[in-house]
Formats: sequence, structure tokens, C-alpha cells
Amino acid sequence: MKKKKLLARMAYVAICCIVASVSAFAQAPVQTKVDGIIAKIDNHVILRSELEFSYLQYLAQSKQQPRPELKCEILRSMVQDKLLLARAEIDSITVEDAQVSGELDRRMNYLTAQVGGVERLEQYYNKTVKQLKDELRRTVRDQLVMEKMQQEITGKVTVTPKEIKRYFNEIPRDSLPYFSSEVELGHIVKFAEVSKQQKAAARQQLEEIRKRILAGEDFATLAKQYSQDPGSAQEGGVLGFFKKKELVPEYEAAALKLEPGQISNVVESQFGFHLIQMIERKGQEFNTRHILIKPATATVNVQEAVTALDSIRTLIMNDSLTFAKAAKEFSDDKATKDNGGMIANRATGSTYTPMDQVDPAIFFVIDTMEVGEVSKPVAFRTEDGREAARIIYVKSKSVPHQANLDDDYQKIASAALNEKKSKAVDTWFRKNFDSVYIEIDPEYQDCKVLQLTN
Repeated sequence: MKKKKLLARMAYVAICCIVASVSAFAQAPVQTKVDGIIAKIDNHVILRSELEFSYLQYLAQSKQQPRPELKCEILRSMVQDKLLLARAEIDSITVEDAQVSGELDRRMNYLTAQVGGVERLEQYYNKTVKQLKDELRRTVRDQLVMEKMQQEITGKVTVTPKEIKRYFNEIPRDSLPYFSSEVELGHIVKFAEVSKQQKAAARQQLEEIRKRILAGEDFATLAKQYSQDPGSAQEGGVLGFFKKKELVPEYEAAALKLEPGQISNVVESQFGFHLIQMIERKGQEFNTRHILIKPATATVNVQEAVTALDSIRTLIMNDSLTFAKAAKEFSDDKATKDNGGMIANRATGSTYTPMDQVDPAIFFVIDTMEVGEVSKPVAFRTEDGREAARIIYVKSKSVPHQANLDDDYQKIASAALNEKKSKAVDTWFRKNFDSVYIEIDPEYQDCKVLQLTN
């Protein structure tokens, strides 16, 4: 039963963190019953459609046959997650708006890369990026709060070497996992820089648009015609209400100097050049529209980035600089530069990636490399469409093998720690079920949702 519960939790978390980033704004599946509330946990509810969607998504991903007990396990996980949210409210556990916005951007970039660009993403869902973000924002906030609440519960949980060894020895020999070949990879990225001439041309174009607006033309109409922000252009440039620190600093600083109706000067940010109009203020929030012009990138010269990386590689190869230090000092990839340049496995968060899951563009670079080698600079395009170059470091490679403490100590330690944390969370649930109001629809009474097992 314990394994089933963990499996259900893994299923629901996977749906929430990856697939449900799509499901939050995808079409709901056809239902045979009228939708309605099937569980209440303080101020939080679970709809029948939410349970059905999570259940069907898991079946589709796992290719399992429908099982009523699995649906019960998923419902139990959903109730437990809502309990985390309810207790977080009681305990004043919150997350910063900037963190929510950052996670939204990360997910949008991931989805955009998966479908092949912003336009395809918007066509697929028949919604703008802004609309997708607005619909997903609450879900992302809830997930981040749940993660923070779980961290409050399990943050001090540790495992000793003795516990790790005992955990491994309790696994039946015929049940030991078989690990395929895995690799640890790092990279140092340099973005191709836009030339001064290209920047000047983009700025001049926006200056001309500003003159037309000041002469009486409609801001929204020109935004639809010229803005290169696909998330707001068709909305007349309207971004909607944001709080402080939710937008890039340059944009926010310029916007907050404006009174409703006023137009800013041309503002440069990491995204390009903006022309901003303040629409409305409400307390600590403000609503603006903008026109974004990006410098032309068709003629971006990647060679400068390649040359810079070649020099960095030479320093590393001559032992004048470690790869980790070079990444921290020179890499333009914010996601990896402070982690020694190491690329995380998106599915697990670890730095180990099965060879059959390595990005093909990277695989053909590292296929013949030895451990410790650093590749020559190679040009590539980032998930958000930027031209760049990188050097790739092979930190480790493993051969296929059955799990053992010598080769897989860190993985086994992680599994032992996760089991101990799971027990800590279960203990917390047992103690806190009575601290909030919980009501389950009689239709699901056979699921025994409020009954936890060891």
C-alpha cells in the first residue's frame, strides 16, 4: 500500500509540475457526469473534473489499465496537497510574486520549445501567452507554496550512512534497479551579441512610432501592427496588472514614473526596446501597455561568442582555471553558472542524465568524448530562440549496471532520504488532518481518503 501511495503522489506531482502546466489551460476531457465539488479542505476545493483529468493523464502516461483504487490514491494525494495549502495559510507560509513570475517564464519557455515557438503555442491553445500565464499563475503559486510547506516539514530530515546501508540491504536482491548508462554534463554558454548598429536601428524605429503616437495615432493600434511581444501585441500591447518586482527592473522603473495616459521615452531591457503607456493604478498594482521592438538578429555574429569560449577552453585545458570557476565567471546561462555549469536532469533535478535522454544536439558532441574532456565551442539556439555558443564538459559517464553501494551511493542515499521525508510528511498529515475542515463527497467514501496507512 505504501508503494501505491507513493506512486500516486509521484503521478499527481508529475502531472502538476510538467503535464498540468499544459492541463491548466488545455481543454478539459469529455465527462460523463456533471462537474462539481467532490472535496472541501477549508477554503480549497477539488472538482470532479480535476480528479478525472489527473487520473486520465496518469493512465495515458503510464499506459496502465483503469483501476478504481488508483483514482482513490490520486484523490488522496490531491486532498493532502490541499491540506498543505490550507495549513500554509494558517501558518502564513507564502512565496514572492517574483518567484511565481520566474517559474511561469520557465514553464512558458519550456512549452514554447516543446511545440516549436510562441506562434505555434498560441495557435495550439488558441490563447495568447499572456492569457496562458494568467490562467496558470494561481496553479504555479499553489505548487510553490506546497513545496515550501513540505520543506518546512522535511527541511531538517537527514539520513546517516548506517541508514543508507540499511535501506539498500532491505531491497530484495531480485528487485535491485538496473541503471542504464548515465552522464554528468556541464556547459558554459555565451550569447551572440547584437551589434550597436542593430540596436540603434531598433531604437530609431521605436522613436518614430513614439512620434506618431504623440501626433495623435492610437497606441493600441500601433502595438497590434508593430509590437514584437506575441503575448500582448494582439491585446493592443496591454500586459495587465502587475505588482512591483514582477516585471524587469528597467521596464518597471520607467512605468512607475508615468501617470495614467502618459507615454515613456524608449526603454531598453534584456528583451529589446519598449515604449510604455500607463493605463491604470490600483493600490500596489499597475496596468500598462507597451510596444516592443527587438534588434534584428538575422545577422547576429556567433563567431565572437565562439572566439571567447575558445579562449576560456584553453585556460581550462591548461589547468589555469577550473570548469566550475569558469562557468561562474563567464557563462551567460543563469540556470547553471552558479552550479559549476552542471546541467540538471529536468525529470529528477539531479545532474545525472541517461544517455538516451540527452539532448540530441549535445549527444553528438559528447558521443566520442572521454570523461574530463571539454568540447570545442559549438553554436546552438537556446530554448527562447537566442543565438549562442557553448563548450560542453563531460564530468562522468557510467556503464549499465545493477545498483550497488559503491557506484550508486548518492542515488541510494537520495532514495533513502526521500523515503524518510515521505514518512515525515505522512506523520505530519496524521497530526494535522483534524486541524482543518475536510469534507469528502459520499460518492468517494469507499476511497477512505482520510485514512492513512504506514
